[in-house]
Amino acid sequence: MATLLLRHAALLATFDDDERVFEDGALFARDGVIESVGLTSDLPADADEVIDATGMVVTPGLICTHHHFYQTLTRNVPAAQNAELFEWLVTLYPIWSRLDAEAIRTSTAVAIAELMLSGCTTAADHCYIWPNGARIDDEIDVARSMGFRLHASRGSMSIGTSKGGLPPDSVVENEDAIMTDCARVVRAYHDPQRFAMTRIVVAPCSPFSVSPELMRESASFARANGVTLHTHLCETIDEERYCLEHFNQRPVAFAESLGWCGDNVWFAHAIHMRREEIERLGASRTGVAHCPTSNMRLGSGAAPLRHQLGSGMRVGLGVDGSASNDGSHMLDEARHAMLLQRTARALLPDQGAMLTAREALRLATRGGAAVLGRDDIGTLAPNMAADFIGVRIDSIETAGALHDPLAALLFCRIPRVDLNVIAGRARVRDGVLVDVAMPSLIAKQNAIARSLIQAE
Repeated sequence: MATLLLRHAALLATFDDDERVFEDGALFARDGVIESVGLTSDLPADADEVIDATGMVVTPGLICTHHHFYQTLTRNVPAAQNAELFEWLVTLYPIWSRLDAEAIRTSTAVAIAELMLSGCTTAADHCYIWPNGARIDDEIDVARSMGFRLHASRGSMSIGTSKGGLPPDSVVENEDAIMTDCARVVRAYHDPQRFAMTRIVVAPCSPFSVSPELMRESASFARANGVTLHTHLCETIDEERYCLEHFNQRPVAFAESLGWCGDNVWFAHAIHMRREEIERLGASRTGVAHCPTSNMRLGSGAAPLRHQLGSGMRVGLGVDGSASNDGSHMLDEARHAMLLQRTARALLPDQGAMLTAREALRLATRGGAAVLGRDDIGTLAPNMAADFIGVRIDSIETAGALHDPLAALLFCRIPRVDLNVIAGRARVRDGVLVDVAMPSLIAKQNAIARSLIQAE
């Protein structure tokens, strides 16, 4: 059995129940599972692989609870740079309709590479558009080859403009075909065991792109098959107006009426929620993927983060798609969560106390694990996955920040992590991805991105 030893971390933050932090910290793992953490002097001195973490702050790997990998192909599109959500979507739908299997595979590899370099070890991807033969199988295959933990969403859109939806009819699917493929994908790929590298999520896109019938059927299917549910909700005022006009209900009440609440459900964004709605969702332990960068980028607003946390909602962080971010940087996302909540608090004093750096990092680790329904990641402790990251605190970015090395990860701007280990395997060493040919990957991504736009 393969053993791994990380030693001499300047600071190792466990994010366990006791919030233990070790100076000159160490971690010992066997076959991708942690056996012990503590002081370097108290742990074994040898292993099959030894990592010298001198000068590093080590934390659990970061967990992204909402992404759209394919959107790395449409960053910074001029026509969508200054648009709010509905206009932004209408602008990009025709471009996305030209995606194919190779575009999905390449954009997935780019998104995962960017996530790993920014400290992410697990992500939930929400792909809801499958044109020209593209399938969820494509991104799962890429994630497995890169050694990345993935919650892959079999997303969907079924209501096009001719039926009152927002997407064009050319990009929606037949609902029977959607459910048939959900069943196929769950059978083929979903792993419910601890330390799973691949899990499947059932994820109709949004109230303005799928029918109530598909939402209801998806919820029943997911619960019958032991998988989780995900969708966008309460992202914008436009969405709220749409739900009131079409369903005579606010988005939260609409979702609840279809069985979309509970500890196997999480929503992306959840910005425009009333206090009583938050309390109901908290009582049911419904989750939320907080996406501060995208919320700022699209001018959607600031989520009532303190109220959601206080209600009992499970809260994690997501980078959202790289066409509304326009990056996949998880440490940045935690930093922006901290800063945006402080801005919201200044404008609306009932938003509660300032979000601290440690609280934001907790959202990015343990919070994300809770949102995804996992008890095996997000913490550095025995019988947890050996998913961890290291950031040097002797770089120019952190020079002078030695007073609080853990908080420096967010108060200072960290371009990339120095170390990323997933399931006991190093995926980033010395700030460089392992086994990824970056120049050729970037060239391929740019060629596909250019062809998607030039076809306009």
